[in-house]
Amino acid sequence: MDPLDWLLSLYTATIPVGGGQELLLREVVGNAFGLASALGGMLRRVWAWPVGIVGNALLLTVFLGTLLDPAHELPALLGQAGRQVMFIAVAIYGWVRWRQARDGGGQIVPRWASWPQRGGLVLVLVLGTIAITPLFRMLGSYEPVWADAWTFVGSLLATYGMAKGWTEFWLIWIAVDLVGVPLLFSAGYWATALMYAFYGVFTLVGFIVWSRARRKPTIETVMPDPRIGKPQD
Repeated sequence: MDPLDWLLSLYTATIPVGGGQELLLREVVGNAFGLASALGGMLRRVWAWPVGIVGNALLLTVFLGTLLDPAHELPALLGQAGRQVMFIAVAIYGWVRWRQARDGGGQIVPRWASWPQRGGLVLVLVLGTIAITPLFRMLGSYEPVWADAWTFVGSLLATYGMAKGWTEFWLIWIAVDLVGVPLLFSAGYWATALMYAFYGVFTLVGFIVWSRARRKPTIETVMPDPRIGKPQD
């Protein structure tokens, strides 16, 4: 087989799951890389970053749906696709930061956001969703478009809150999952929906751990997100 044809067949390969349903192989592989990256982050390994980037790149091609592949039967989720671009950018930053921090600490000390900061997060989440929804609809994102916009804006705010060390960022991820998981299921992205539902459990545990660490700073706040903690070899 010609190498180009082999790559194309691999790109479009599907996995039957019964009931006439199929999963894209690259969606499953992309989520597997994401899980491996999360586990690497839990262990504070620098390799979690490049592994995560590979997973995000694969999922980006999946969520672009028919916009990238006319034969693709699943709809485009532009918010989910945008999340992957954002995660790749953050991963590059985190990869560099963790390598630089290898000899100097770099562990996040959790703290609570102030009430004005909390109000700002809620305001940006609501107004950002309202503002981006018409854009996503114009670009052909899957209905309900507001849910796609919500997951995009919420993911951006959660990542920002995590970078600031605000314990509330875990609650933002829960809000994202509560809307994003049903959206993914309804759009047919079963593998990603199941993975995000699985991550939803970690976000709840993560909030509890960070809350305890806020009261007892000596407790390590290492959770499955690869942007947390001090890297190790």
